[in-house]
Amino acid sequence: MNRTELESIMPHRDTMMLLDESTLVDNIGYGKLKIRGDEWFLKGHFPGNPVVPGVILCEIMAQSAIVCLPRIYGDKPPMTLFTGLDKVRFKNPVHPGDTLETKCEITRVKLPFYFAKGEGYVNGKLCVKAEFSFAVQPQKEA
Repeated sequence: MNRTELESIMPHRDTMMLLDESTLVDNIGYGKLKIRGDEWFLKGHFPGNPVVPGVILCEIMAQSAIVCLPRIYGDKPPMTLFTGLDKVRFKNPVHPGDTLETKCEITRVKLPFYFAKGEGYVNGKLCVKAEFSFAVQPQKEA
């Protein structure tokens, strides 16, 4: 799925859409994001040596897990809200010019909560891994 297709299943838009593409293979969500260097989260983090913040790496993983969700919320993408981050480990920094590739899967469901685990790699090198959970609910009308 490209960014336009992802908008049909994700509530994120504009600068908070942190995936260029994503796919689902055997119940595992794979995502990719090319870090260009002009992203809002790199401004000031850190001058002269920009590094993608860890919380952004976690958000990228969570977004790539959304392709694993069943399509039970109608035509509008559901709201997905973090409820927990556990066992987060940052192994290597992610810099402009890198392409972060994620691998995430749902490990347990207790509606409306989904529990997942994920990893993020650059050139096959592990940069981040975590277990996380999020609540899923239909979007409210604006």
